[in-house]
Amino acid sequence: MSDAILLTGATGLLGRYLLRDLTTRGVPVAVLVRGDRKEPAESRVESIMAGWEEELGRPLPRPRVLEGELTAPGLGLAGEDLRWVGRRCAGVLHNGASLTFHGADRARDPWLTNVGGTANVIEVCKEAGIRSFHHVSTAYVCGQRTDLVTEDEPLRDGPFRNDYEQSKAEAEALVRGAFPGSATVYRPAIIVGDSATGYTSTYHGLYLYFQYVSLMGRFAARDADGRWELPLRLNSTGDERRNLVPVDWVSAAIAGIATRPEHHGRTYHLTPTPAVTARELVEAMAAAFGYHGVTFAGPGACSAGDLNEAESTFYQYCSEYELYWAAEPEFDATHTRAALPDLPCPAVDAALVARLVAFAVRDGWGRASRPRKKRPVAAPAAAPS
Repeated sequence: MSDAILLTGATGLLGRYLLRDLTTRGVPVAVLVRGDRKEPAESRVESIMAGWEEELGRPLPRPRVLEGELTAPGLGLAGEDLRWVGRRCAGVLHNGASLTFHGADRARDPWLTNVGGTANVIEVCKEAGIRSFHHVSTAYVCGQRTDLVTEDEPLRDGPFRNDYEQSKAEAEALVRGAFPGSATVYRPAIIVGDSATGYTSTYHGLYLYFQYVSLMGRFAARDADGRWELPLRLNSTGDERRNLVPVDWVSAAIAGIATRPEHHGRTYHLTPTPAVTARELVEAMAAAFGYHGVTFAGPGACSAGDLNEAESTFYQYCSEYELYWAAEPEFDATHTRAALPDLPCPAVDAALVARLVAFAVRDGWGRASRPRKKRPVAAPAAAPS
């Protein structure tokens, strides 16, 4: 019986939420997981599932774990596993990706994983006769734009901010070429932690700014109320859009659409409406960290020879994201709202930012995290056989 979904990228931040949301919906899942000398593929997946069981207080069915490699021909799968995919998998949810911004050449990441890996997944689908392809892209395949980006407009050729964006655009083009008119494409904006708990397993993007503020606050003098000054001028107006989306909402949206065939074959912007502004975000961070003193000087107002120590540290520490400081596009999400009218995106407001910051600090920016190896709270249902 062909009823399982083959999920790639299952051990990443979004992937572990997709595992939860698909299995709790009763969807049989198979996961492609790379082997690891420190922890075998089966053990890594078991840690994730046991963690969800502990949080939910209920047993969950286990996915079929297929040890392989996204960048290898045939996904590095053994012959029997390839045959199993052909017999049992009705669709693929391709979520695996490299978040590397710049690659030395196209034989390395992000090209190797994002373009080459996607081509390998497509090839396995063709050989296995799988016609239902769900692809996790990114909203930023639009490149450097500040205007309205719709879900139905064709991909453009850039310009792009970095190799990551371009590699994801090329990967999406491969998918559309292989499954014309039938591929389901999800384009999330910048993913942050869980809207309820603040949980994250990765620290990049917005979290780099959090880390900078945390570092500066560690050595700052504080007043009687515990507040401290951060003398930082930002090269922005404060009105620029910041398209941030919580991981739990992105996962719920993908699972909700993937399990309803009537919504397949379209493109979905998983983006906030409205987006938070840079000023709102800075004010929320100020409340969470207890600082004051950040001002919006305007684009290009601060030059390298005119920076104080806090500013010099900031512009070096966060330089990789400099091209994202300008205004971002406005993403139309008509298809997403039509498919999921009862699942609005949580606002990235002061309360949510406080939860994101609190978790990151408790987690030591990832240093405190350890794989969970607790036994399930109850005997799990069997994996698809």
